[in-house]
Amino acid sequence: MRLPLTLATATLLLTALAAPAGAAPPDDWQQVGTDARSGVSGLASEGAGSDSALFVNDNKRPGQPRLSRVTYREGAVAVGRLAWVGAEPSDLEAIAAIPGTPGEYLALASRGIVYRVRVDGATATVVDYAPLPAIEEGNDYESFALVARDGKFAALWADRGDGPGRPATLYAAPLTFASWGQPLFGTVTKRTYTSAYPAGDGTRHISDLAVTGSGRILASSASDAGDDGPFDSAVSDIGRVTLSAAGRARVTLAPSPVRLATYPGYKIEAVACLPGTTDALLGTDDENRGGYVRSAPYCGA
Repeated sequence: MRLPLTLATATLLLTALAAPAGAAPPDDWQQVGTDARSGVSGLASEGAGSDSALFVNDNKRPGQPRLSRVTYREGAVAVGRLAWVGAEPSDLEAIAAIPGTPGEYLALASRGIVYRVRVDGATATVVDYAPLPAIEEGNDYESFALVARDGKFAALWADRGDGPGRPATLYAAPLTFASWGQPLFGTVTKRTYTSAYPAGDGTRHISDLAVTGSGRILASSASDAGDDGPFDSAVSDIGRVTLSAAGRARVTLAPSPVRLATYPGYKIEAVACLPGTTDALLGTDDENRGGYVRSAPYCGA
């Protein structure tokens, strides 16, 4: 499914630009940023039937963009920057929509702080924030996903890992919210994961996570040789998560994960299933080359 283009908010129209050498055909990827401040570090759809998604920018300095909106279709994209109101995070890496709460999201910074934000038009307002549980020294988080069942929630996130000697660590925990909006995490379970591709030095074994409607866990993996690349990525089906009626999450990793596709020349840091479709929206943070988005049919049963 391709998302239709609308201009419901003031946006900058960008047409498809040339993709990095060796990558997928340029008409499959659409450029949404042109420098290191405008790449895509995490994606969340704005809801079933919506033609837009939010993406976080991993900026660190005050006043730099933290959150943007993209509307997407084959051939062109439109991008608008959102104003961020409240505590300003450093290095946002992932974002997930809160099921059943339109306009509200959880965004994760690389050091483990989760921000609950409310989006109204072109403004994102911080409701509250809290640290992840079970933060360990040296952890670097790039992924965050939510699952829901009968009003119960669980969160999945991962330390990205680093090359052959450090696998990713995938965490899961029940999630509730205080009356004032703060996210509250329950008992944590964890699993380790090593990507089969990419696999060399600089590999981030999990650079983002998404969960399909049937509970399949999709993970992107990426290699990063520096701000000018070269980059390489893959998207894989790595297992399954189930959520009990009491809100307990159980993660089962596949003994042989299924590699869905590889993307030479791109550093995928964002994967989001689009509600009501079988498509995933993929996003890249290619550092000095900016960022790209495309859809792919990975979220079916």
